[in-house]
Amino acid sequence: MEEEVAVMEALLNGGREEQMQAAAALQISKLTSKQKHRLVDKGVIKPLVSMLNSRDCDAVEAALVALLNLAYGSERNKKRIAKSGAMPILIALLQCERAEMIELAITTLFILSSCAGNKLMIASSGAIPLLVELLARGDTYHHDNNSSISIISISVQAKIDAISTLHNLSTSKQLIPRLISSGLMSYLLQEIIGESSKRSVEKSMALLESIVSSSDAGLKRVAAAEGAVQALVETIEEGSPECKEHAVGILLLMCQSCRDKYRGILLREGVMPGLLQLSVEGTWRAKNLARTLLLLLRECSSSRELKKSEILEQIMERIDAEDGFNGTSLSLVEQMIAKLASSSLCVKCE
Repeated sequence: MEEEVAVMEALLNGGREEQMQAAAALQISKLTSKQKHRLVDKGVIKPLVSMLNSRDCDAVEAALVALLNLAYGSERNKKRIAKSGAMPILIALLQCERAEMIELAITTLFILSSCAGNKLMIASSGAIPLLVELLARGDTYHHDNNSSISIISISVQAKIDAISTLHNLSTSKQLIPRLISSGLMSYLLQEIIGESSKRSVEKSMALLESIVSSSDAGLKRVAAAEGAVQALVETIEEGSPECKEHAVGILLLMCQSCRDKYRGILLREGVMPGLLQLSVEGTWRAKNLARTLLLLLRECSSSRELKKSEILEQIMERIDAEDGFNGTSLSLVEQMIAKLASSSLCVKCE
């Protein structure tokens, strides 16, 4: 309690050094939820937000980290920080010339955006287009100040925090149109089609599925993008377990939205082997999604397609008969895939 009083006194009435030390104490202290709430109830947020307006970068950094510590793990504190007047300052920091400030601002927005009550406020502040712009510029941030261009490197972690912030916002359906109109879809597709880091691709894939699951316009944009379907099919075959799950989810949404249009496209891209493999050894959700998509793809009208469907029916029955995943079931799938391929189900459909 005495330490809390000393911190409050320094923040409210101390000079620069005292305020810096108090903010640093909030950074390194292992505060319990009760302690965090007590400090916030005593008014600790207001002086920290005032420090954000300082021209002293060290003071700004110390205040940001202190606010992050107070917000972490406390929905109540996240709401109070967002309502304290910090949001316009965070938006301004996204446009500053120091990488450290940009990254801390992104991380703070990420933590605050996990609170449902903050999502609309963050979006209304103009954060979405700024975050997308930072992502679209890759690992360098260009700032034009009176014709003098600064190039500032941004870490991979900052990119992931930015994507995660946008993902948090995407859980609010009313924000989906803003996300789509911001140019975010193009960036996400570039991440997935290109050779980005594994973590970045996983976060991008998760955000993409979140958007298309709530927006027909977003789904159509993905389906129409050059190389997108091929990249999703390849992800099912070669991606991480998390990426495979999101990729099959997106492809299933496509097929469910217009089976007649997308069934042939998926088959021509060779989706079947990857789906069969995923239906056996994917995550629990991926298995279910893969099997649902297989059911959609196996429906047929011609006698030739009926024969192919019978083969697929055998595969599905044998997979269902297996009790869990083991070497035998994997060998079974591999044999069935070869049999299926010989019947040309995995090549261009008629």
